[in-house]
Amino acid sequence: MPRSSGVKVPYGEAVHRHGVDRLLRSYRAIPVDAPVRLAKKTSNLFRARAAVNAPGLDVSGLGGVVSVDPQARTADVAGMCTYEDLVDATLPYGLAPLVVPQLKTITLGGAVTGLGIESTSFRNGLPHESVLEMDILTGSGEIVTARPEGETADLFHGFPNSYGSLGYATRLRIELEPVKRYVALRHLRFDTIADLQSVLARIVDERTWDGTSVDYLDGVVFSAAESYLTLGTQTDEPGPVSDYTGQDIYYRSIQHVSVNRPKEDRLTIRDYLWRWDTDWFWCSRAFGAQNPKIRRLWPKRLLRSSFYWKLIALDHKYSVADRIEARKGNPPRERVVQDIEVPLERTREFVEWFLDEIPIEPIWLCPLKLRDTESSPEGRRPSASDAQRPWPLYPLEPKRAYVNVGFWSSVPIVPGAEEGAANRLIENKVAELDGHKSLYSDSYYSKDEFEKLYYGGGEYPALKQKYDPRSRLLDLFSKAVQRK
Repeated sequence: MPRSSGVKVPYGEAVHRHGVDRLLRSYRAIPVDAPVRLAKKTSNLFRARAAVNAPGLDVSGLGGVVSVDPQARTADVAGMCTYEDLVDATLPYGLAPLVVPQLKTITLGGAVTGLGIESTSFRNGLPHESVLEMDILTGSGEIVTARPEGETADLFHGFPNSYGSLGYATRLRIELEPVKRYVALRHLRFDTIADLQSVLARIVDERTWDGTSVDYLDGVVFSAAESYLTLGTQTDEPGPVSDYTGQDIYYRSIQHVSVNRPKEDRLTIRDYLWRWDTDWFWCSRAFGAQNPKIRRLWPKRLLRSSFYWKLIALDHKYSVADRIEARKGNPPRERVVQDIEVPLERTREFVEWFLDEIPIEPIWLCPLKLRDTESSPEGRRPSASDAQRPWPLYPLEPKRAYVNVGFWSSVPIVPGAEEGAANRLIENKVAELDGHKSLYSDSYYSKDEFEKLYYGGGEYPALKQKYDPRSRLLDLFSKAVQRK
C-alpha cells in the first residue's frame, strides 16, 4: 500500500477495556447536578460550545483501532479514533472505511453521531450506514450495545445526528471495502450549473462515465460559468502520481479551460482520501498558506486541517479577523460555515440562488443516496427495523439522490441586520427546496421549526427519556441552535 504517516497497529481488547473503565470512572466523578460533556480540547464543530467548569468524560483511552478482521472486512474502532488513524490501520490490508470524511481529525464516533460525507456517498451513503453495531455510553451512565434489530434498535437508528445528546460511542464495528493502490481522476468542466446537474444525475444513476466505472464523485463550483465534477476510478496500474501535500494545491489543479476534454490526474489512494485536508479544501488561503512566498516557508507538517483549527481558535479568542476588518474601516463579518443537502434535481436552483445572494466561492458539491444494501452482496442486509425506522433524526428518502453543498467562509454584516442574517436566509431556502442542513455549525431555527426538522416525528423525545432520563446530556436543540 502507499506511503503512510505511520501504520497504526490495532491495540486490542484489553487496552480498549482499560479505556472504557477510565471513561466510566470519570462519569461517576461528575456531580449528579452537573452536565456531562467530553473532556476534549479539540473539535470539528464550528458552533460555540458553552463553557463548563465541571470535570468532563475522560476519553483519552478511546482513540485507536481495537481490531481489524481482513477476512470479514470489518474493524472494531474506538469512538474517538480519528479517520487518519483508522485509514492507516486498514490500508495495509487493502481495505478502507466505506465513507472517509474529508478531514483527518474527524473521529468515527463524531461522524456517526454528527454525520459525515465524502465522494463515495453516492454509492455507500453516510458513515453510520456501514456500522454493524456500537457500544454507547448513554446519559444514564450505562454502556449499551446498539444493534439494528432487537430492543436497542431504537438507539441504533436514532443515534445518527443526535450529536452526543443521547450518549457517546465507545466502540463501533464497521464494514470495510477493498481499495486499490491508486485513484485515476477525470475533471469535467461545465459552463452552466444546469449541464453539471444533468451529468451528475446520470453518473449517480449509472456509476459510469464514458465507458469507465466511477468509484468516487464530487465537484467544485468556482462561478456560475465555471464548475467541475471530479470522477475517481480505483486502479492498480503503476505510473506517476501527483503530490498535493506540499507546494501544489489540489483544488487549483482541478481547473482547466476545455469543456470538451477532461483533465486527468492520478493520486495514491491515501493521498486521494486526504486530498482536501492539506489546504482544508481552500480555507488555508485565509491564513496566507496559499501565497507561494509564505507556503515555501510553511512547515509541511503544519499544512493540515488540525493546525488551521488552532489558528481559528486563536482568532475566536482574540477576535483577530474583526480587529483587522475594523482597522480597514470595514464592518465585522458573519461566519457562514455550513453543509446543506438538497434533492439532486434542485441543485441548480440552490446553487444559482446561492451565487446570486451569498458572496462566497468556491463551493463544494457531493452527491449522496441512502445505501442500497440489497444490491450489495457484501453488505448488511436491511432488517425489518431498517424499513420502519431508517434514520429518524436526519430523514432522507430511500432511492432519492441528494447533493451536499458545502461553503465555508464569512460575509460582511449589514448594519441593522438581525444576528445570523445570511445563515437564516440559507436555512429558509434549504427548507423551501425540501432539503436539510447539518448541525455542526451555527443554526438559528425556532424551537418549533427545529423539532419539526430534527426530532424524527417525536422519536427523539422518547429516546431522550429512555436513554437519558435525568437529562445529564444537553438536548439536541440546546446543543445545535445559536442563542444569545
